[in-house]
Amino acid sequence: MIRFFYNLSPNPMKVALCLEELGLPYEPVPVDTRKGEQFEPAYTALNPNGKVPTIVDGDVTVFDSNAILLYLAGKTGRFLPEGEAARGEMLSWLMFVATGIGPFSGQCVHFRHFAPDGGPYATERYAFEARRHWEILNQRLADRPYVLGETYTIVDMAVWGWARMVPFVLGEDAFAGLPHVKRHLDAIGARPAAAAAQALKDKHAFKAEMDDTARGFMFRATRSAA
Repeated sequence: MIRFFYNLSPNPMKVALCLEELGLPYEPVPVDTRKGEQFEPAYTALNPNGKVPTIVDGDVTVFDSNAILLYLAGKTGRFLPEGEAARGEMLSWLMFVATGIGPFSGQCVHFRHFAPDGGPYATERYAFEARRHWEILNQRLADRPYVLGETYTIVDMAVWGWARMVPFVLGEDAFAGLPHVKRHLDAIGARPAAAAAQALKDKHAFKAEMDDTARGFMFRATRSAA
């Protein structure tokens, strides 16, 4: 059985969706990042980067959510497009999520909601880049149901993990300017696998407070600079 080290943030949730879509048996293992559990030696032995998610599948350990999606899809031969051209397109858009959507959305959240003195430049910079990436994806989805066209793939799962957070990233009215992203989110959210993935929130109570202790674990560079 696959051991799935997770919390409820976007990157673990995209893996949860993939596991549910594939119907693979797995054991969810909570890692409470606001308590610093991601830095415990037993966990960093699996993921030296001290982040979630990670999976352990027998003798195979994989960390980074997008690497995990590729591993699971390759293991089962599902949710991957056919043909070299389609595979190139898939890898391009998956990396667009991995290196663009995710990092810029995450930094936008940090400077808008958590940085004590981020200043207007950093806030505006990351908000602009996050919005720009989401607008590119919105345009991509304007004439197709899924990112790669008619076929639902791991790219859509990667998008879903972050798209749920768009109002927190860009503001409550953000979906008004991203109607195709919202339609895509709703379509995936209606899938039974998405409901099963989101039910993970009832399996474990993660720390909700972003107090000084949590900030110290979540934003370690800030702590060390203080």
